[in-house]
Amino acid sequence: RDIKPQYYHYEYTECDSSGSRWRVAVPNPSAECSGLPDPMKGKECTFSCASGEYLEMKNQMCNKCAAGTYSLGSGIKFDEWDDLPAGFSNVATFMDTAVESAENKAESCDNSSWTPHGNYIESNRDDCTVSLIYAVHLKKSGSVFFEYQYIDNNIFFEFFIQNDQCKEMDSTADKWVKLTDNGEWDSHFVALKPGTNILYWRTTGILMGSKVVKPVLVKNITIEGVAYTSECFPCKPGTFSDKPGSSNCQMCPRNTYSEKGAKECTNCMKSDNEGSSQCTERPPCTNKDFFQIHTLCDKEGKTQIMYKWIEPKICREDLPEALKLPPSGEKKDCPPCNPGFYNNGSSSCSPCPQGMISDGTKECKACPAGTEPALGLEYKWWNVLPVNMKTSCFNVDNSKCDGMNGWEVAGDHIQSGAGGSDNDYLILNLHIPGFKPPTSVTGATGSELGRISFIFETICSADCVMYFMVDVNRKNTNVVESWGRTKEKQSYTHIISKNASFTFTWAFQRTNRGQDSRQFIRDVAKIYSITVTNVLDGVASSCRACALGSEQSGSSCVPCPAGHYIEKETNQCKECPANTYLSIHQVYGKESCIPCGPGSKSNKDHSTCFSDCTFSYLRDNQSLNYDFTNLSGVGSLMNGPSFTSKGTKFFHFFNISLCGNEGKKMAICADNITDVTVKDMVAESEDSSSLVGTFVCQSTIIPSDSKGFRTALALQSNSLADTFLGASAETTLGNISVETEMFPSSQRTIPDVNFFFKSSTLTTPCENGRATVVVVRCNPTKPGQGDISVPSTCPVGTCDGCTFYFMWESAEACPLCTEHDYHEIEGACKKGFQETLYVWNEPKQCMKGIALPEKRVSTCETMDFWLKVGAAVGAFTAVLLIALTCYFWKKNQKLEYKYSKLVMTANSKECELPAADSCAIMEGEDNEEEIVYSNKQSLLGKLKSLATKVSINIIIFVDTVSLI
Repeated sequence: RDIKPQYYHYEYTECDSSGSRWRVAVPNPSAECSGLPDPMKGKECTFSCASGEYLEMKNQMCNKCAAGTYSLGSGIKFDEWDDLPAGFSNVATFMDTAVESAENKAESCDNSSWTPHGNYIESNRDDCTVSLIYAVHLKKSGSVFFEYQYIDNNIFFEFFIQNDQCKEMDSTADKWVKLTDNGEWDSHFVALKPGTNILYWRTTGILMGSKVVKPVLVKNITIEGVAYTSECFPCKPGTFSDKPGSSNCQMCPRNTYSEKGAKECTNCMKSDNEGSSQCTERPPCTNKDFFQIHTLCDKEGKTQIMYKWIEPKICREDLPEALKLPPSGEKKDCPPCNPGFYNNGSSSCSPCPQGMISDGTKECKACPAGTEPALGLEYKWWNVLPVNMKTSCFNVDNSKCDGMNGWEVAGDHIQSGAGGSDNDYLILNLHIPGFKPPTSVTGATGSELGRISFIFETICSADCVMYFMVDVNRKNTNVVESWGRTKEKQSYTHIISKNASFTFTWAFQRTNRGQDSRQFIRDVAKIYSITVTNVLDGVASSCRACALGSEQSGSSCVPCPAGHYIEKETNQCKECPANTYLSIHQVYGKESCIPCGPGSKSNKDHSTCFSDCTFSYLRDNQSLNYDFTNLSGVGSLMNGPSFTSKGTKFFHFFNISLCGNEGKKMAICADNITDVTVKDMVAESEDSSSLVGTFVCQSTIIPSDSKGFRTALALQSNSLADTFLGASAETTLGNISVETEMFPSSQRTIPDVNFFFKSSTLTTPCENGRATVVVVRCNPTKPGQGDISVPSTCPVGTCDGCTFYFMWESAEACPLCTEHDYHEIEGACKKGFQETLYVWNEPKQCMKGIALPEKRVSTCETMDFWLKVGAAVGAFTAVLLIALTCYFWKKNQKLEYKYSKLVMTANSKECELPAADSCAIMEGEDNEEEIVYSNKQSLLGKLKSLATKVSINIIIFVDTVSLI
């Protein structure tokens, strides 16, 4: 029996080896039928239809698409995302195995998916891994193209392709999709090979703390390379195609609308939307539907306030309660030109010629001798938008914002405009081509090339936010600072330290609620002035003194050499003293040369202070000298693991360059979501904004076993220390201090050396910038590079997020050895020789320095020298005593003899006086007395003389007694 066509459809079989295929009838799902048409030979495999055509399978002929539809011919386009199109699927996974063993098991990812939102599809916002998958079979080489918005680096976005063997194709080298500017769409293109291609759009959020990531948006997915399409696609609502054979649909103009598959648009008096799918009721006009502007200056130098309806105009003036557009204000004098510009007799302002200045109210004039223009840009009068600024409006959900001005000039300020709805991003861009080199007298030397400052305020009744963003070399835009809700009039300054092309962006959003209304139209952001210093090809409003060279005789100035200040009295260049660096804020007077911190010296051009990896410290009248040269390389520390709210494992990775290389910062961190090494990244992208070169930097590492990534990923690279302050054995330097309890040690006798750093990057939590202290400790048990650790009380290296602490323990951190670090040991005298050995004091807490003296050998006696001297003195004393004893004994014999004679004489003649004993020397007697005429007598002589005197006295005494 005959089978109706709606019960079946035709398909082609796979091509055989000869390039042939067959057309077969296939029953539709849930259809039961028999007697299908017989297979017949199909078109050759290389056959394809042109753009705007489809293949009518019954007759196997290419026919033009009817009006109201379109076709790419050999391609497929997905531009309507009310629902997930056929063929697409979502797969949500959480592949971190560490979560399964955690006490707090991760929440389920069942509710995570890519979500359609009309014109685009949005990724998940959590830290699950969600893949949007589509499979396509190509008969020939083709391509895939899609538009996307990817502004948050806290979520990974990768696009890759697998073939029918489930192996990734060659395009995996480019699978990581680049970030886009805030509110802007970018495109991605990848070539496809013949055969089955499985396309993956995969996102993985990294939630650390309570921060919510901004999702990835994808739209207009187009796949080229299919042989044909068997049907045409209807135009989506708000578009139409009025001719057969269309390859795309056109957008309905304003005041019209269309439904799906429309051949034309229908007039609608109630709507003024472009590309509208339905009519909406126009409300009566209120004061929220218009805004005021300042007109351009006319030839008479006058301007006035005018009122304009907010476009597109969605209100009605003909209703009874509607407000009318207010009349224009009175004409007033135009504001003056901005500094550095002058009025050339027309209604516009022109920049002063090079080398000349103006305050904006007078004609340009040249700087006098000995001065030069202070170049920069200063905008404080807003009658017209400067040529290097542009404004725009963006909204993902609302096309009414496209093409509108986001900001409006208002005389003494520029303010956010109306937009299409309250959740629009109102964007203001300022482009700076570059900055002057730091060798000139610009007041910006060292690490600062220039700065941008602006005065602003926000007036909000809802949850408004103003963002300030910076784009370096048009690579990606990073949010530097943001302010929520109402903020009083205040100033903000951002330092520029890299000579590159910059785009500064201010974006204001009244609310992030998804609404298509202007409820908070009176919420505004105002910028009163924007000042950028040291701008390349900038203008000037004032002159400043500059140093004249010795060969300079005219009125122009020559720049001072690097590291020279301007002497105030003579206006000449003078080099800064040794171990000082030139201030980044002034170059006038010797006081602009700032002394380096302890343990540091200045480089040749006095632009910065650095450590040469040596340090000296006087303790107890003993000098301790350190040499950290072997620690001058980059040390690394991987700390963790930590886990996000859903259990994603991550690590904190730190690189530390203790001394650098004469001021050059050697530690490098990068957002490397590729397999290239850090060395390759440095070689390929010296100025990459994702590369951080500093003394201490930090990255967040997602390990290869987390989320199914096959390689470790690094993101959120930050500089923790870009300026070296000094090294000290004290625990405090300036307002930075480290408590000894952070790194306790019971056996430490050698003082630690503390390296102090700071970072010039200011953040909201750290108003004074970040600071870092690296405590270098002598530990002889850890040779070489040693170990780096963080305090146990601050496991992530910081307790407040502003000051970071590290401990670097190594034997190379010990002081240089001196003669106080060893002692000698004398051996026993053996065979006339004695050895003296030198050994280190224990425990040894020094490195390098002086070496131990060689072993010393000397001659010696078996008896000690002093023992021999004592024996000799004793022997001499004994001999002397014996001699004296003998001498006095002989004298005593003579005295006894004389005494006997006297007694005998006395007894023989009584009553007669005895004859006087002669004192003369009798014959045969020796002279018993010796008269010594020498003034100096020997010891023996003195004793002999003394003995003689004693004998005489005794004789006289005896004689006297005898007489009596």
